[in-house]
Amino acid sequence: MTTSAACCDLILFGTLGDLARRKLLPALYQLEKSGLLHAKARVVGVARDAMDDDAYRQQVHASLQKFITKEAVDDAVWERFAAKLKYCHVDLQNIDAYQAIADVVQVTEGRTPISYLATPPQLFSTICDGLSSIGLTQQPARVVLEKPLGEDLPSSCAINKQVVEYFDESQVYRIDHYLGKETVLNLLALRFANSIFSDQWNHNTIDHIQITAAEQVGVEGRWSYYDDAGQLRDMVQNHLLQVLSLIAMEPPTRLDTENIREEKLKVLRSLRPVTPENVQEDTVRGQYTAGFVGDSKVPGYLEEEGARPQSSTETFVALKAHIDNWRWSGVPFYLRTGKRMPEKRTEVVITFKRQPHNIFHESLTQLPPNRLIIRLQPDEGVEIQMMNKVPGLGKQMQLKPTTLDLSFYETFENKRIADAYERLLLEAIQGNQYLFVSREEVEHAWRWIDGIRDAWAHLGELPKSYQAGTWGPVASVTLLAQDGREWDDDA
Repeated sequence: MTTSAACCDLILFGTLGDLARRKLLPALYQLEKSGLLHAKARVVGVARDAMDDDAYRQQVHASLQKFITKEAVDDAVWERFAAKLKYCHVDLQNIDAYQAIADVVQVTEGRTPISYLATPPQLFSTICDGLSSIGLTQQPARVVLEKPLGEDLPSSCAINKQVVEYFDESQVYRIDHYLGKETVLNLLALRFANSIFSDQWNHNTIDHIQITAAEQVGVEGRWSYYDDAGQLRDMVQNHLLQVLSLIAMEPPTRLDTENIREEKLKVLRSLRPVTPENVQEDTVRGQYTAGFVGDSKVPGYLEEEGARPQSSTETFVALKAHIDNWRWSGVPFYLRTGKRMPEKRTEVVITFKRQPHNIFHESLTQLPPNRLIIRLQPDEGVEIQMMNKVPGLGKQMQLKPTTLDLSFYETFENKRIADAYERLLLEAIQGNQYLFVSREEVEHAWRWIDGIRDAWAHLGELPKSYQAGTWGPVASVTLLAQDGREWDDDA
């Protein structure tokens, strides 16, 4: 992360919401602490609650104390950050009310207005209209859009069309916080800066790839919202497909926005459609029942507060994806994500093909494959699993699987690992779009996801049950077992 020389007014819509309090405001505080916010930058919180600047600062300070858990809020940093905070009381549905923002944010040379829409997407068009009425949509203004961008391809297209009526595509930053994670970014370095991987990154040496995003939590009081989305739309459409794109993309000619986006888009275009003919073979959907996560007894999905007993929404998805191009011909990508899993874990496991001939058969009848494990959370880092000789004397050479751990926290122990939102906010301030998702990426992802949902609807089956605290329905094990493989946690 480099010093930001950009002076901006960051207008934070939904500033009193959960995302702003948990992630955005702490990220901005950390940027201030690192000296990455311009001295004259401002953070303008916008919400419908009536309060003055001092009351807003008190709320922000309370949020920082609650959600910055690894350190205390530094008084000197807070004083600098608090001086940048302003508040605007705005009814977002009332266009005239946006004048309150115009009274604070003056469009002058050298200052860039950046509107961050941490609101439900149904408000995007209204907010853009309000911003246009006060002159905050013209260049060099920018707008950052939080997910979800629609619930299917038609609604996503409608949202994008509404936004680009006011903003040029070059001004729009569609956020996916997974793209700001250190390990996800490290995929580019890992693949394209190391010949040991770049020369082996294809169907000749890789057997299969697994992408897992497991959550211990349930719906956390968001049952109504979640039931309208489900795990496929909430996690696969954005996070998992973005990670898959970075893993599978061809080397870009340059490390810039246009080239990286184009290579990611090629991957999404190459995804084999899921149809009623292959949906049973290539997908599993599940819904958790009551069980134990750790030592805590938890209710089933249909027993959660506010639940609709007849809901058929999936809380677990496992997919076998195929990328129909030369590099990945015959290499399956297994995607898995669910709630109420045994642990919180997001990782990519690249399993290489086994050695064709085993000269160590006296030690092991079959040599296990090498694995490259890229951990995104909870602890970011990279592991390589390989075979080593067990030290000692003896007639027979003994082998043992060992792990080379490239933990970021140990390798760079004096470096703080920045939160994803810190990086993405800084890139938006600096005007760099390469970590943000293009309109075409969003729409091609939805096209593939809609195909899965249509195939499920055609099939007409309810989600398979799995007990909370387990790794999903038994059918998800079968998904790999039918190919002679197994999930990494079973290996």
